[in-house]
Amino acid sequence: MTERRRYSVKAYSNQAFLNSKDARALRILAEYLEPKSRFEHHKVDDTIVFMGSARIKPREQARTQVELRMSEYYEAARALAFKLTEWSKGLDSKERRFVVCTGGGPGIMEAANRGAAEARGMNVGLTISIPIEEFDNRYVTRELAFHFHYFFMRKFWFTYLAKAVIVFPGGYGTLDELFELLTLVQTRKMTKPLPIVLFGTRYWREVIDFDALVAHGTIDAKDVDLVHRTDSVDDAYDWIVGRLSSDGAIDQPGAML
Repeated sequence: MTERRRYSVKAYSNQAFLNSKDARALRILAEYLEPKSRFEHHKVDDTIVFMGSARIKPREQARTQVELRMSEYYEAARALAFKLTEWSKGLDSKERRFVVCTGGGPGIMEAANRGAAEARGMNVGLTISIPIEEFDNRYVTRELAFHFHYFFMRKFWFTYLAKAVIVFPGGYGTLDELFELLTLVQTRKMTKPLPIVLFGTRYWREVIDFDALVAHGTIDAKDVDLVHRTDSVDDAYDWIVGRLSSDGAIDQPGAML
């Protein structure tokens, strides 16, 4: 009688183990190494990150007065991403410089990916697994569409490659991302210059009272100047391009925290 040979499953093929709490460190590492591999393959060293609400609709889909008013931000994000992508494509570089990067969702994220795609530029989408309705952001470059489980790994990739950030009106998620960036810059945990634009002066004035923080002594007056406020696509474009030029980011590709 022939004895049956027993084969053990290799650890890296053991789905029960890989999905267990004991392999959490491997899953976290995978959300670092897999995106890193793709970014390097496609020569993406620098990004311009767009943040903002997933709920803001394009003008043609707006149904209420509020939606119609807020749709101005969708169109502005689309136009700004288009201008920045055209500018970056004109740089004399073998690398893909200053690639538009978003959270890969609808709303402001879709608008920025759409503008970059309309300028025939590659763009990045960093989606996250959360219990929301299905959406289709078809403007993200397929090879640079990522899907994360861990918020902190997604935030890492937002920050690590970013050379500038434009923050449009948004809710809890946008505020969370903005304040984390401001904390990194304020505490100098981020050593690279990071121009940050708050687009939509009325919205940001009503939602965050930076002057009150100064008055109560919880931030310094100079911390208010960590952001540039504007309502103009052209002003945001000129300020970002000017800062990237003066900070030396154009001549020094690569990420640094």
